[in-house]
Amino acid sequence: MKLTKITTSDRFKVHPVGRRTLENRTRMTIRGRRYRVGNPNHPYYNLYKSNGFPAVYKKMGFAKGSAEEIKKEVEALYNQYVSGYIYVLSNPAWKGWYKVGMAIEAKDRLSQFQTSSPFRDYKLEYSKYFKDRRSAEKEAHILLEKSSETRRGEWFQSSVLKIQQQIETIKGETHEPINISA
Repeated sequence: MKLTKITTSDRFKVHPVGRRTLENRTRMTIRGRRYRVGNPNHPYYNLYKSNGFPAVYKKMGFAKGSAEEIKKEVEALYNQYVSGYIYVLSNPAWKGWYKVGMAIEAKDRLSQFQTSSPFRDYKLEYSKYFKDRRSAEKEAHILLEKSSETRRGEWFQSSVLKIQQQIETIKGETHEPINISA
């Protein structure tokens, strides 16, 4: 495998989990001071200067190769989960508008939205578990585009009851998985 030097612009294209986590792990504390890999006092400084971050990641055992390979690994881990929820979220700031999306866990997705709202006022209106969340979301969006007043991406101007009824018509649903470890 050929190692290539990653430019600054390339590093910002990589999934944040892959880039930031690995970059932080390459930092070392030597005699009470933290050194980034780009500092001449860092043990892998010369390797970094000659071959870039991927070589340092590989030498330190953090990654198998380039930043793009890291991104592909992270995406592959996420994509291995096919089943999940179709959810409907609302926020009182946008009355009559509902976000219809997919997630592995609907409650976790709600938590992610709450971090962007200072009032923590997003509400999970409805969720349903499907064997294939991607195809169910696609079908839901097609159905809702026909029946809702307006659409803006994954946000639909409609009533939550109409949205719920449309999602109920989608085939491929299954009962929510039972958590055996609980």
